[in-house]
Amino acid sequence: MDKPKTYCAYINSLGENEYSVHREYHDTQYGFPMKSDDELFGRLILEINQAGLSWTTILNKQDSFRKAYHSFSVKKIASYRESDFIRLMNDAGIIRNRLKINAAIENAKTILKIQKEYGSFKNWLDSHHPLKREEWTVLFRKNFRFTGGEIVNEFLMSTGYLSGSHEKTCPVYKKILLLKPAWSRK
Repeated sequence: MDKPKTYCAYINSLGENEYSVHREYHDTQYGFPMKSDDELFGRLILEINQAGLSWTTILNKQDSFRKAYHSFSVKKIASYRESDFIRLMNDAGIIRNRLKINAAIENAKTILKIQKEYGSFKNWLDSHHPLKREEWTVLFRKNFRFTGGEIVNEFLMSTGYLSGSHEKTCPVYKKILLLKPAWSRK
């Protein structure tokens, strides 16, 4: 497959084995605004699980994550019990890290509280936008588990809240810009 010259440099720098999985994510998900709380939460779970690993590993396991975590249902994950934790720890299709699994469960509980107060996780994010990266990190660390600076930055870039997901010459950049509300275009 020929690589377009106008693509983001990172995508064009990838080897044959990584290119196809990254290109699909790049073209259809990365930087695109999301409306569903479950999908936003799913992206947060994936970003948390990427810590210390390659994004290629996470992309290759994203279907397994979706299945293991009940399609990223905030409500279901918030009600997980010890048996669910054990099931996840034994699931070779995902990252079996106790801290990351606990973070997913506790963060789901936090999002339920946010939904009660703001109506949705998305409304909570929108109510704080725009913040600088450092301010977002402080806010996330105050409210969520396992959310350091890089995790928060990638989560917000990948969901369209921070710029930088695509180079301005990338054809996907213009596509995403048209999808964003006028007040958030920068």
